[in-house]
Amino acid sequence: MPATLDQLEADAMLLGDRDRADLAERLVESLASPADNRVQQAWNELAIRRRDEIRSGQVAAIPGPEGLAMVRALVGS
Repeated sequence: MPATLDQLEADAMLLGDRDRADLAERLVESLASPADNRVQQAWNELAIRRRDEIRSGQVAAIPGPEGLAMVRALVGS
């Protein structure tokens, strides 16, 4: 007998944070079209590359408010 939505949710809530995040990502991906998946994959690859650049020290992170101020100065708003 298939599990009910409520039972699936209850089981999912017993997972750790990372596993719940992975499950959520898989569920969302299952709803997306192949074109959407390619775009998402490209964004994921970029995010991982940027994360790795920061972790390796190749680039320095900028605090959010400082980064937003820089962007606003560049676009003039």
